[in-house]
Amino acid sequence: MTIRLYDTSARQIRDFSPLTPGCVSIYLCGATVQAAPHIGHIRSGLNFDIMRRWFTYRGYDVTFVRNVTDIDDKIIKKSAEQGRPWWSIGYENERAFNSGYDVLGCLPPTYEPRATGHVTEMVEMMRGLIERGHAYEAEGNVYFDVRSFPGYLELSNQELDNLLQPSGEGETGKRDPRDFAMWKAAKPGEPSWETPWGRGRPGWHLECSAMAHKYLGAAFDIHGGGLDLIFPHHENEIAQAKAFGDAFAAYWVHNAWVTMSGEKMSKSLGNSVLVSEMVKHWRPIVLRYYLGTPHYRSMIEYSEEALREAEAAFARIEGFIQRVVEKAGPVEPAAEVPPAFAEAMDDDLGVPQALAIVHTTVRQGNSALTADDKESAVARLAEVRAMLGVLGLDPLDAQWADATSGRGDDLHGVVDSLVRLVLEQRQAARGRKDYATADAIRDQLQQAGLAIEDTPSGPRWSLS
Repeated sequence: MTIRLYDTSARQIRDFSPLTPGCVSIYLCGATVQAAPHIGHIRSGLNFDIMRRWFTYRGYDVTFVRNVTDIDDKIIKKSAEQGRPWWSIGYENERAFNSGYDVLGCLPPTYEPRATGHVTEMVEMMRGLIERGHAYEAEGNVYFDVRSFPGYLELSNQELDNLLQPSGEGETGKRDPRDFAMWKAAKPGEPSWETPWGRGRPGWHLECSAMAHKYLGAAFDIHGGGLDLIFPHHENEIAQAKAFGDAFAAYWVHNAWVTMSGEKMSKSLGNSVLVSEMVKHWRPIVLRYYLGTPHYRSMIEYSEEALREAEAAFARIEGFIQRVVEKAGPVEPAAEVPPAFAEAMDDDLGVPQALAIVHTTVRQGNSALTADDKESAVARLAEVRAMLGVLGLDPLDAQWADATSGRGDDLHGVVDSLVRLVLEQRQAARGRKDYATADAIRDQLQQAGLAIEDTPSGPRWSLS
């Protein structure tokens, strides 16, 4: 058994070899909390949640760190626009992100550090970089000297002479316009912390280098994030960490975007779809299916039609599960997933290929049900539950059962009672051979969004 991952730095799929046998350390660039999350933000969390689950299934002890960037230019700008404290905006949106991760079934990280809680570690890193000749202070700012680090831009495969480094307001005193800010001098009315170089606040890139070092040490296995972070963020993280003396990440894994009309989903473009709004219209487990089942390196073009297709595909899985449980009672997940599923997941987390095995197994189970082969149907359901558990999509798992408890169950019971009354009328019509009335009742229920299935044990309804 060997898990293989596409390593952005090597530009190829590599066999995964952990630094510590039996252990995996992962750092994922998490939320910048200037606004509530859209589904593009949460996709990254979902992809790495599936990665984490697969490593765990394969027997690894996983340490998963996902940071919170709770201070940066965007948050400060929002604070000025809204006339609210920067920390109030950050905390409100941090809670919104965590709510989004939770509602879509992501496991909580091992550690979730906030940038503002690690200024001490940032100062230590800057001091070390200045002593080693890789950084310098200028007018209260601290900059990284990109020419001092020969490996700069190897991740993004750019040429330094062609580089246009993004630069923020107030970044004065640079020796080279391509140098990037690790620390920004304080401005009136902005948050600041005391350092040997004066009061100021951290740069975005320094935050992650310092927190990765704090929680995972000088060397760790996997650094993850969206494609848009390769440059400048991850490139600058590497420069800081390695110039400081860290080996840093052994593998770099990047997920693709959710797009709308061909463009990356983004708050600034006004084309984002908030998670909090999506879950009002779509069941969270369906949204997880939609976002988590394409390959993590493939773009997802958002559309209502694609979501409906995902809903229909997942309904076929749920229908099979429901039918077996009705016939045989509760079925525990199998101890192991089918070999073909494992092979697909080992190959760069090939979720689409793995999902094809799920649907094939569902079809086999349905055939067993049709043949009244209860034993085979139960065996297929055990396999399906094991596979769905790895993907975080098992509807019988406690995380989804808890999510649907409470008022939702009460309403389901009420609806079930009302629908059964109507179905009894339909059965009575069929009994007296009044098929026109029976068909009309079925059609009316379908127009109301219910699918009716006639079974040997009587009619059954579900949301269509």
